Amino acid sequence: MKKQLCLSLVASSFLFAQTDIEQLRLEMNKQQLIIEKLQEKLEKLENANREPIKTEKFEAPQSEAFDQSKFMPDISLILDASYVSRSKKDDEVAHLEVPSVVHGLLGSHSDGDVTHSTYNANNGFNLNYAELALSSSVDPYFTMDAIFHLSEHGFEIEEAFVTSTALGHGLRAKGGKFLSNFGYLNEKHHHTWSFSDMPLVYESFLGLHAINEIGAQLQWTAPTSTYLMFGAEVLQGKNEQMFGNNTIGDVEAPVAKGSSAPSLFVAYVKSSIDIDDTTILGGISYANGSSRVDHSQEEVPSAFSGDSSLYGVDLTVKHYFDSYSFLSWQSEWLMRDMDGIEYALDPADISVITATTNLRKKQAGIYTQLEYGINKNWSAALRYDTIYKNDVAEDGVNLNEPDSLNGYSAMAEYKTSEFAKFRLQYNRNEALYNEDGLKQKIDTIIFQTNIAIGAHGAHSF
Repeated sequence: MKKQLCLSLVASSFLFAQTDIEQLRLEMNKQQLIIEKLQEKLEKLENANREPIKTEKFEAPQSEAFDQSKFMPDISLILDASYVSRSKKDDEVAHLEVPSVVHGLLGSHSDGDVTHSTYNANNGFNLNYAELALSSSVDPYFTMDAIFHLSEHGFEIEEAFVTSTALGHGLRAKGGKFLSNFGYLNEKHHHTWSFSDMPLVYESFLGLHAINEIGAQLQWTAPTSTYLMFGAEVLQGKNEQMFGNNTIGDVEAPVAKGSSAPSLFVAYVKSSIDIDDTTILGGISYANGSSRVDHSQEEVPSAFSGDSSLYGVDLTVKHYFDSYSFLSWQSEWLMRDMDGIEYALDPADISVITATTNLRKKQAGIYTQLEYGINKNWSAALRYDTIYKNDVAEDGVNLNEPDSLNGYSAMAEYKTSEFAKFRLQYNRNEALYNEDGLKQKIDTIIFQTNIAIGAHGAHSF
């Protein structure tokens, strides 16, 4: 009896084992089929990346054609606000200028019916902007990006452009309104800056929005072992501080006639190398275009008509200690050459020209900053700004305008995550002069908050 019971148990175990083996074999066969299907998909994707997409693809059955509905745009909203404590009142700051360079660098100022505000414009609370960004693939050939700025003063299309993705041979084209790739900082959005405000030389020469234009861009990345990129841009030419092509004054009897558009041309070359955990990125940039600068609505009305060139050299060195800790040194040098005619206008009737002079401006400046990323949450930085060259000549006579126009900044930043950061910044501005020609020293403390929600594309290095 015991023998029969043992044999029964052995037979049952053997049958159960056989059943388990069959189930495992079936599961393995299923997994093998899945792997084979995934392998087929992988090979199709790899072949599609190697070879140009043929137009015949769009003649395939609808189930295999490109379906844009599957590519919902990435949508994000960024809110930037600040609290400012400045050593001078807002109405005092509005009358200050960087001599022969820019008027109204700090605070808000009116230009006709339009109010222009820098970031952190007023003492107290500032809602700098809300930025709405949308980005998506259009089809296998293009992507589209759009960035909108909403502020107390209105709605602005900051960028809206289409970028090619299928030219091949290292080529990339872009068209629409976009931030130029001139220099290093120009193409970057405010929320990616290391400081709450733009460097002195950038804002003085180009204004708050820098070179942000409607036009076309073509870039070529060379097939070299290190990064080497050449770029050229043809732009409409409407920069608020330096470039422009609009007629100034009445069209029938203009103060200065406009020039044909597009009127701004930009070219640059950029290169980068990696040495262990250190990246070095440098570039040389050049911009040239017509200038029509309208200051007819300012306290001392004037206008400028001529041609301008802008030269730039940038260098960024960034060393990573680990995934979050880094040390970054970033510097840019800008020089501008503006040559043309300045029209002095009658304050009582700005259509009346009271005097004309041949004006030549050769001005140069630099900013350099050092940032230390302490860990995932904390970082700190120092920045030095200067406009060291301010040669201005009227009818060949040097005006001996002041130079050594300096600024100093320090900041500490805390991030709760990549979506929220809080920054405390101190500025010392020694570049501004009052109406009596006396240098002013302005101290500013800025507490900035930048909060983001939604999916936002990665930013360039």
